Amino acid sequence: MNNYEQLWGSCLNIIKDNINEASFNTWFAPIVPIKFENKIFVLQVPSQFFVEYIEEKYIDLLRMTLTRVAGNGTKLEYRVLIDKNTGKGTQIPSTAEQKPRQFGNHTVTNTIVSPYQTLQLPEIDPQLRPSYNFDSLIEGKSNKLARTAGVSIANNPGKTIFNPLFVYGKSGVGKTHLINAIGVMTKQLYPEKRVLYVSANTFQIQYTDAVRSNTQNDFLNFYQTIDVLLMDDIQEFSGKTGTQNTFFHIFNHLHQSGKQLVLTSDRSPLEMVGMEQRLLTRFKWGLSAEIEKPDFELKKSILNNKIYRDGLEIPENVVDYIAENVTDNIRDLEGVLISLLAHSTLANIPIDIKLAEKVIGRIVNITPKVMTVEHIRDTVCEFYNLSVDAISTRSRKLEVVQARQIAMYFSKMLTKNSLSSIGLHIGKRDHATVLHACKKVEDLIETDKHFRKDVEMIEERLRI
Repeated sequence: MNNYEQLWGSCLNIIKDNINEASFNTWFAPIVPIKFENKIFVLQVPSQFFVEYIEEKYIDLLRMTLTRVAGNGTKLEYRVLIDKNTGKGTQIPSTAEQKPRQFGNHTVTNTIVSPYQTLQLPEIDPQLRPSYNFDSLIEGKSNKLARTAGVSIANNPGKTIFNPLFVYGKSGVGKTHLINAIGVMTKQLYPEKRVLYVSANTFQIQYTDAVRSNTQNDFLNFYQTIDVLLMDDIQEFSGKTGTQNTFFHIFNHLHQSGKQLVLTSDRSPLEMVGMEQRLLTRFKWGLSAEIEKPDFELKKSILNNKIYRDGLEIPENVVDYIAENVTDNIRDLEGVLISLLAHSTLANIPIDIKLAEKVIGRIVNITPKVMTVEHIRDTVCEFYNLSVDAISTRSRKLEVVQARQIAMYFSKMLTKNSLSSIGLHIGKRDHATVLHACKKVEDLIETDKHFRKDVEMIEERLRI
């Protein structure tokens, strides 16, 4: 490390202790020391705007720091970066003689930025979790609308009708995963975009710190430079007037500038209390998409995807049992898998239904099911991918007839309903038809191994 780099590092340590983190990262972290000769410290800055802002806001702190680190009489010279690849400033010729501008003992050289050059902002950490991407966000009926809109946004941030995208749903259904996925894909497609994920709670803390340190303008200016703002749990702004007012101005600036906003909440805008009406109105400008609790098939897909990605071996009937009984949210599904693996590894026992019952019973409340003819009928129809109406018709198609007979067979076996009642619920048949169906199923179980396998798999589902 060169001497001037060490000196600037010492300066940064002092500066960092005297301003908040956001201001430091925005205005000082991007500065690069170039040289220190003849008591002149040359610093490379991204733009002329940087020079003017630093001289206006931080010149006293900078002067004090340079004197402390490099001694009295130290002068400061700025070099404005034009070419990002060469790291050199470009001299802009003028018809008039130009002299370096003086700020006390500090000099700004004539290596200034072209007025037609776009302001080069420093890179920021988007605060994203790479594993929360669209590949790991399995699509189902409960999240299809929100996920599809998210992919569209990532492909064209700020240029779709989904601005803002307001995603709402109960805790653990995948809202945070979705907005992270939007951010991850956006950065992959547009590396130059300033993407930022931030929770409402973190935003609130940052705002409070800015108020205490009288740096609200820095705070506001920083957020107004974001291209894709991903705000999680925005319902936490409820009742916080100052935060809402600041976010209102940020929202307006970004939206009017064609930037993208994605917001999540545990409730829809219509259900929010303590939120200013002008914000609620803006939340509804784009698309409001609910993510519902995952259905059985989506939960199975999520489990199987994780099992595949992690290289695990878990029996299919155990996967079905987990998907059937862990109903609250996706987060619990992964928690159950981790618990199963831990119990299996530590106790050196196989992962089976018995272990699954033990583990899940400690994590979620499982209420015993009351078996009904309707549930049996629906389960059989789902297994064969038939509509409930199909087995209630007079159709003689083999798959329809067998599905109807199996539903009657299990209804007789697992419920206390009379034969007449069973027949009434399944196609309005009489008790003799139900008896015939049960006998037919018993015969086929003995003679047809494929049919027997179907019956066994349906029984597993019913007993979960």
